[in-house]
Amino acid sequence: MKALTFIARWLFALFLPLLLLSASIGLAFNSLWLYQAGFEKYGISRVTGLADTELEKAARGLISYFNSGEELIDVVVEKDGQPFTLFNEREVIHLKDVKGLVWLDYRILLVTLLYVLAYGGVNLLWRRPRYWRPLARSVLTGSGLTLGIMLALWLGSLVNFEGLFLQFHLLSFSNDFWQLDPTRDYLIMLFPGGFWFDALLFIALATTGMAVILAGLSWGHLRFNKKS
Repeated sequence: MKALTFIARWLFALFLPLLLLSASIGLAFNSLWLYQAGFEKYGISRVTGLADTELEKAARGLISYFNSGEELIDVVVEKDGQPFTLFNEREVIHLKDVKGLVWLDYRILLVTLLYVLAYGGVNLLWRRPRYWRPLARSVLTGSGLTLGIMLALWLGSLVNFEGLFLQFHLLSFSNDFWQLDPTRDYLIMLFPGGFWFDALLFIALATTGMAVILAGLSWGHLRFNKKS
């Protein structure tokens, strides 16, 4: 029984970083604000020749596609007064691959959320209060792991973001459809390298913020509810 309790506790601590990170990634992919901020920061309207309203339409189309059951994306915008299919065949195939990663993130989020809620609920509601301190320590451990991972990720990005970005693509995709031409492929025009650095910062800050809040609550419980 003690062994199962030990395993369950450490699974909770290990799942917590996955939960927070996957939640932040999901938030980033669904944040219209993040898309629009990138469009404005990098002058995407000037680069693409698309009006801001059409860029918003493209962003909403991407968010809708990532959350739909559609296999292939089809976003039509207006350019120079004419309807225009935004993404070509290579981009459509790559976005299908990206959608697969987004849904993998959703599955990780669901599994870790269910486990964390189940473990936390059992300890808070069913077991006696003497189990609350071990739960708080587990949350503190998981939050610490999360902060360590975010620190390593941020330092690695500062040292060589382009190298990390390249390795991510080589490991995540089994084809070369992610290798796009910035002079003619709108997907890379919409989302240049700087946008992805900013997106990583957004994810890291969101994950760190949630971990700090959980760590603070856990530390407070341990600090003000000492064993008698």
